Amino acid sequence: MPETRILSGLGEIADRYDAILSDVWGVIHNGRARFPGACEALAQFQKARGPVVLISNAARPSPEVAVQLDGLQVPRESWSAFVTSGDVTRPLLGARAPGPVWAIGPEQASPLYDGLGLEFAGPEDAAFISCTGPVDDETETPEDYRASLSIAAKRGLTMICVNPDKRVQRGAKLIYCGGALADLYVELGGDVVMAGKPYAPIYEASLKTADELAGRALDRKRVLCIGDGLSTDVLGANRQRLDVLFIAGGVHAADVTGPGGALSGEALAAALDRHESNAAFALASLAW
Repeated sequence: MPETRILSGLGEIADRYDAILSDVWGVIHNGRARFPGACEALAQFQKARGPVVLISNAARPSPEVAVQLDGLQVPRESWSAFVTSGDVTRPLLGARAPGPVWAIGPEQASPLYDGLGLEFAGPEDAAFISCTGPVDDETETPEDYRASLSIAAKRGLTMICVNPDKRVQRGAKLIYCGGALADLYVELGGDVVMAGKPYAPIYEASLKTADELAGRALDRKRVLCIGDGLSTDVLGANRQRLDVLFIAGGVHAADVTGPGGALSGEALAAALDRHESNAAFALASLAW
């Protein structure tokens, strides 16, 4: 695999790119607080180079997540548009209306279903599953769902996993996401469909948005992806043949950083190899 270049900041390579597709959770905030250096870096890129499109595996529609960013005081100058996994998965859900659907996830994900005409049921009566994540991601693990998912798998239900992330960092804690439940469902013999990262639909929507913001069809060689997830952000960019800047201080920090949070090139190379992926560039945390 090509060697990853460790940068001093985004500004070192900014002139190579005309647009950025940036992950959100783990790159510009940790669910509790924003990262000022990351917000400033994206704002600097927008001012000097071109649009920043946020591309997130959040299960909610993008307007709902934008409100969360405002609450974390992420400046609107740091981004131009937002595409979520919820946005690109809604058509998959709506196509199965009225269902009924067994909706696994917290109450805050309910806007995902607005206007889709879906009815709701449990695993014994549903026609398919929609999984946004655990109902209580602070306390639950995938094992809490083994019994009910086993019922659904035996019935041959398809799961639409709205958030493909397996785990994300909330403050100092790692919490389980929809992708972890999807992994368990596959283990139980179930079928899973996804549209978020690393799958093509969310990139197609994000690249289309970047083209519209730029007012032209962008050269894909001049679009940079930024993210901290090896199996989502990095793999997804690889599949789309887009350059990617890996942020080491996110969900994989324990695997790729040493004492004091310093990025280890050797550990990063090993982690990329395990995930059969590659990153053109890396930073411990996003900064200009």
